[in-house]
Amino acid sequence: MKFDLQHKDSGSKARAGEISTDHGIIQTPIFMPVGTVGTVKAINQQQLKTDIKAQIILGNTYHLYLRPGTEVLQEAGGLHQFISWDKPILTDSGGYQVYSLAEKRKLTEEGAKFQSHIDGSRHLFTPENVMDIQRQIGADIIMAFDECPPYPSTYQYAEKSMHMTHRWLERCVNRFNETTGLYGYSQALFPILQGSTFRDLRIQSAEFVAKMDCPGNAIGGLSVGEPHDIMYELTELVCGILPENKPRYLMGVGTPENILECIALGVDMFDCVMPTRNARNGMLFTKEGIINIRNKKWEKEFSPVDELHLPQYSKAYLRHLFIAGEMLGPQLASLHNLSFYLWLVGEARKHIQNDTFSTWKPQMVQKLRNRL
Repeated sequence: MKFDLQHKDSGSKARAGEISTDHGIIQTPIFMPVGTVGTVKAINQQQLKTDIKAQIILGNTYHLYLRPGTEVLQEAGGLHQFISWDKPILTDSGGYQVYSLAEKRKLTEEGAKFQSHIDGSRHLFTPENVMDIQRQIGADIIMAFDECPPYPSTYQYAEKSMHMTHRWLERCVNRFNETTGLYGYSQALFPILQGSTFRDLRIQSAEFVAKMDCPGNAIGGLSVGEPHDIMYELTELVCGILPENKPRYLMGVGTPENILECIALGVDMFDCVMPTRNARNGMLFTKEGIINIRNKKWEKEFSPVDELHLPQYSKAYLRHLFIAGEMLGPQLASLHNLSFYLWLVGEARKHIQNDTFSTWKPQMVQKLRNRL
């Protein structure tokens, strides 16, 4: 994997670049649709390519390990072949899912013992076998195994967790270097820095991660309930430490406003389930603000939801689909929201390249806050 930093905005820390992988080029800043179990919910792969113009999607190690299982994926030739997707894929290590299973897991220095949320079966994730599993899945970018501390955390817990994440990272790097990809193309390992909401721990973790000299770096443990101003403060802090010549990935973020604010702080890569999850509940993101398509006010509104992404469908029709419980409603809403997210980061990239990002961003953020 190679990262080419092409332009920096003169009025902010926003950057435009390109990540080159064996499955194609990713233009940054980028939003990555989440395809947890080998599918972006309600969207097929052709729509991802042609309508949404996704350049990279996510899979999740925890979920793919449980089903269909790594044996199936390896026999298929990896996740790309299994889901018929020839562009880049990133896999999360499963650390966040293990974190969310607080009642069903036990953490030790060895790794994380957990019970499957599907059938209660018991499993163990270690830094070593998580690298092996991600080799079998075959994503272009794979993540180190980490612990995501909850918010709020005590300082003592956050510090202990961070040091264990660092020790796990060293084991991940060793295992990764001892092994090779299984399908004839290269994979890149990204570490994840932690430290909860404590500035000194975030600095320590960013410095530790930077010294590992991996092809890119991820910022974890944010967007887990902390106020947005703390997320922005810590993101800016660590982006000032992480190397400039490598992509920075802020995990699990977020709203369109969050994304623009964090692009301005120097982040290159984002993912979040919000565009599809909110779409299934009838919330649509547009360049003029947020629409709850279930509201009665749209019952006789025959203008399109957005002339950019769903020009042929009126607000009245989309509302009708949701009220009638038709599957097409969440499908069209998901298509719209993901298209909008990809359009938004594409516009941000253009403005960075034209040195107009710092004047465009505040105006856009103001519109994104509107409730229509």
